[in-house]
Amino acid sequence: MKNILYPGIIAFVSILLFSCKKDYTIGGSVHDPHVNMTTYDYLKTNHLFDTIVMLIDKTGLKDEVNASGTFFAITNYDLDNYIDQKREELRLTDPNALFSYDSLDFNKLKDSLRAYMFKDQITLDKAVKTGKFYTAKNGERRLVQGIPTSENTNSGVFTQYPVILYLTKVIPKPGSPVPPDESGLSNLTADQFLQTRCQTTGIITTTGILHVLNNKHVFTYFQDKFN
Repeated sequence: MKNILYPGIIAFVSILLFSCKKDYTIGGSVHDPHVNMTTYDYLKTNHLFDTIVMLIDKTGLKDEVNASGTFFAITNYDLDNYIDQKREELRLTDPNALFSYDSLDFNKLKDSLRAYMFKDQITLDKAVKTGKFYTAKNGERRLVQGIPTSENTNSGVFTQYPVILYLTKVIPKPGSPVPPDESGLSNLTADQFLQTRCQTTGIITTTGILHVLNNKHVFTYFQDKFN
């Protein structure tokens, strides 16, 4: 499955790469990251979010999405990945098992969707490599990281590498629980961090901050499927 960036998404990726400035220059003009609509209404304007809008509608969480200080939106691909993952799990015991959008239990998915909502306004410019814990609206803590990357850059061109935003689930292991705060993160092993990379960040709606997770993310599993 290929990552697809629509024109509007590409513009905001440019914002991510130059987020050290207050105004963002794209193609010789100053770009404003603000959109004059709610987070929900913005999602409805782009077909990349058709399934998340459907999920929001079916779970009745439109008001909660708009009330969130920050929402990490999944794309159509992310929910497709979830469908594929569930089907694969069922076929471990029944090779003929089927699982599709019609199989979704929307009531059970309410808290799964709330795991992507935060009351805090989370911005890239305040994110650090080690990460900071934020409590999602389902009550679980997520680590938000800003990690510099040298991908797609030429050596010597950047004096400072672009920073990519990650939404990370930290999982416990026997003898290695999730620490109460960031100071204990260094005691964990790499496999305890399920990192999900944002493909777009810093969209400022009239109700909050919107970040978009990459198309390889698996909804609810907090991991990237095709690495």
